[in-house]
Parts: sequence; C-alpha cells; structure tokens
Amino acid sequence: MGWAELSETTEGSANAEARGNGAARPGVQAIDRAVAILQCFSPRRPEMGISDIARSTGLSTSTAHRILASMQANGLVRQTVQRRYALGPLLVQLARSGAFPTTLRDAALGAMRELRALVDETVGLHELLPGNQRAVIDQVESHHALRRTYTELGVPIPLVYGAPGKAMLAFLPRAQAEELLAGPIEAVTPTTVTDPAELRIELDAVRQRGYALSFSERTPGIRTVSAPVFDHEPGVVGSISVSAPESRMPEDRMYELGPEVVRTAGEISEVLGCARP
Repeated sequence: MGWAELSETTEGSANAEARGNGAARPGVQAIDRAVAILQCFSPRRPEMGISDIARSTGLSTSTAHRILASMQANGLVRQTVQRRYALGPLLVQLARSGAFPTTLRDAALGAMRELRALVDETVGLHELLPGNQRAVIDQVESHHALRRTYTELGVPIPLVYGAPGKAMLAFLPRAQAEELLAGPIEAVTPTTVTDPAELRIELDAVRQRGYALSFSERTPGIRTVSAPVFDHEPGVVGSISVSAPESRMPEDRMYELGPEVVRTAGEISEVLGCARP
C-alpha cells in the first residue's frame, strides 16, 4: 500500500467515523496530507511549485497552500528564492543528529536480540556485498551450549548458498540474479541446491512467502530460516536469519519461525527507511 492509498484509507476511515460519531478527525487528515506532500520530493524533484504539489497529491491548490504554510512554519519545508518548495531544515537536522542508525548493524542489533529472546536460537545478520556475495557481519548467539558459533564473520559467501543468500538473491534485479544462476553451482554439502531450475523455483517461493529456507545446504547439520532486509531506495541490502542444528529445527518449526523472521526483517527495514518492506 503506497502513501496515497494509505491517505485515502485513513481519510475514508475518518469520514466513516465522522458520519457515525458526528466528529471529524482533521488532525489525522492533515498529517496524511503533509506526509503525501513530503513524498513528492525526490533527488529528481528536489524543488516543486505549488501547482505541481497539488497535482501530485490530488489536493486543491488552496488546500496545498494552507498545509505548506504550516509545514514551512515547522521547518518541514522551505521556500526557495523562486518561490518553489523544498524539504526543510528540520528534516536535515533530524537526519544529521545521530537519531537515525547509519549502518545495517546499528539498525538491526536491537531487533536481533528480541528475536533471539523469542526463539532462543542463533540470529545472524548478513550484508549484501559487491560481486553477488554476502557476509555475516554480526550474530546474537543462542544460549544452547551445543555448537553455538558455526560461521566466521566477514567471510564472503556466494548468494546461491544458504537461506540468507537466497533471501537476498530473490529480490535482486532478475538480470543480476540470472548471472549467478547461469554459472556452475558447486555442492558444498550433500544437500546444496546445484540445479539452476530448482533454485529458480525456490526463489519464486521466497518472493511469495517472504523468507528462504536452507536444509543444511551450506553448513552441514545446520538449518536456517532467513528474510531480506531493505533500505530506503528501496533495495535489498542484507538479510536476517535464525539458525539451529537439525535436531532443534524440524521442517515444521522452520515454517513456524518464517513469519517471525519476516517481521524482524521488516522492523529493521523500517529503521533503514523502507516504508514498505
């Protein structure tokens, strides 16, 4: 659901409430409209005239002018010498204040700890690297004594191996993903998926349900559930995973954990600026 649809839904709810209770919700509607105006700006459109803003948001010119005046007074927008509008100083101050995490690790650590507390298995954070590779950049380990740390941080791993890589590979541009699938895929464990056709089917399933599975495909004896993490572009930048020995990770548990991993990945994506993970 985009911002425009969200605004329409919220306004529709507000109108319904007004009809039922005899009271409107102008404050909520004003916020929806202010957000819609902020969404108009982009690197391609850093400045906009009021007519362009009204046309982009579906607001009347008078309504857009009234909301812009309030936004300008609060530093959300500013007016240029050409009497056009641009994003305001308050947004710059917030962006540079340190209030927003600037790295994937900073954005993810709190959510990783919450997920580990919920499932008590090792939670990993994986970053997309150049050359269609990934690396584990952090872990919050399980309290179980058996085989706690099973992977080295920072070691590049091709995306075709394991759930964390497949979670990213599924959401790369198709042409980029096909480059990896076109080359030979060597088996690193007895269960590594080496058939490109089979891997394409798996990637389609990842796109449908939002998470990837690995049945000891990269590390012998370890099963993993992983979901992709996106940034503000939005584009995939990494993935979050839950891993455990096969004895603690039967297949039905993997499917039970999937939605929790997706939820955690969505929280991290929001922190990184993705409005719709």
